[in-house]
This record gives sequence, structure tokens and C-alpha cells, in this order.
Amino acid sequence: MRLNKFISNSGYTSRRNADELIFNGEVTVNGVVVIEPGYQVDSKLDRVEVSGNPIGVQEDFIYIMLHKPEKYITTVKDQFDRPSVLDLIEINDRIYPVGRLDYDSKGLLLLTNDGELTFKLTHPSHDVPKTYLVQVKGNLDAAIIAKLSKGIYIDGYRTKPCEISVIGEIEHITKLSVVISEGRNRQIRKMFEKFKCRVVDLKRVSIGELHLGDLPVGKWRHLTSKEVDYLKERI
Repeated sequence: MRLNKFISNSGYTSRRNADELIFNGEVTVNGVVVIEPGYQVDSKLDRVEVSGNPIGVQEDFIYIMLHKPEKYITTVKDQFDRPSVLDLIEINDRIYPVGRLDYDSKGLLLLTNDGELTFKLTHPSHDVPKTYLVQVKGNLDAAIIAKLSKGIYIDGYRTKPCEISVIGEIEHITKLSVVISEGRNRQIRKMFEKFKCRVVDLKRVSIGELHLGDLPVGKWRHLTSKEVDYLKERI
């Protein structure tokens, strides 16, 4: 098994972060520092340590759906000491968010200790559709929506085509359903900012066939076995 996959399967961190730990020389195999993510290890014979802490392959994975409130970060901590979504989940196991949902946004967020599933769900090659309810302030018309739907350039890259539907309008606020298959940082906000429109509310309501439903803000639940099977079959 590849060393980075071994670390992610242990539940210690995601495969992407595992690569960084390896490159930084924080991982040893049988007492020797290894800096190659593809280094082959035997889970039964080799002793793997990260920053001096021994790790093993995780046998029992945890899959959680959280209704993330606004004003929570989706990392363990940051330089501003803002509250983390992990503060909302009262379990002893180490878990981490799957992908992003920015500080000012709310809605469906998945968390798990299954590093391999996290890697696949967040990899650009897997176009998992994510649906958002978005409220936008500004002069938004059909021409702008058409351009956004086809893809535009932001931060030096072209966004993939997406689905945008108007739900209604109230006092200069347009309510939309936006379906994208990417997860770039603050992508939806940046898309509308390109046309001088400001997102005033953003809520993710589904990831693929997983729906937030009536889960209250700030609350979480374990995924059902059917939902877990869907995620694994989807990728």
C-alpha cells in the first residue's frame, strides 16, 4: 500500500495532507524518514509514525452530515481563533471535513475519517454535483445567468458549466438554485462578483443524492448505510 494512502486510511488526515506531512519529513517507516508518498508499506509488518506518533489502518470509519452554521471555519483552527465545525461534533474520534464550505456560508457538510473517500470526493476528476440556494443582490439578468451557466474566467481559470435557476425575487434580492460540480474556494461568490452582484446568503442543500433535509442548523447525524454505499458507488 502507498504510504500516503496508508496514512489517510488510518483516519489521521486526508491523503492530500498526508503528502505534505511526508514531504516535510514528519513520517517515518520503521524508524527511517521517508519523503516519497508512493513508498510501499505493509500494514501488518511496517511501523509507521507521524510526528513520533504510531498510526495504523483505521477499521471503523465514521461518516457524518452536519448542518454547518455561518461563522464557522471548516478547518481544525486558524490564525484568528475562530470557531471550527469540529467544535459542534461531540465524538472522540478524529474526523475532518470533506471539501470546503466557507466561513460565511451554511448548509450540508460531510465529515469523516475515511481519507480515501475524502480524496476521491474532492478530486477534480469526480464531478459530484452540489446544489446551493443562493440569494444575490445586484442587477442580475438573464444574460448574466446565461454567461455564468456556460462558465467564466475567475482567478485565472474557467469555471465548468453549471445550472442556475431563478426561484424568485424580493426587494432587489434574487433567489437562485445553483448546481456546480467544482469546489474551489468561494467560487459561487466570486462568480457573481464578476458581474457586480453580491451574494448575501448561501446555503448548500445537497451533495449528489445526499440531501440536508430538515436537519437543524448546528446539528449533525451519522450517514445511513444506504447513504455511505451511495458515496462509495458514486466514485
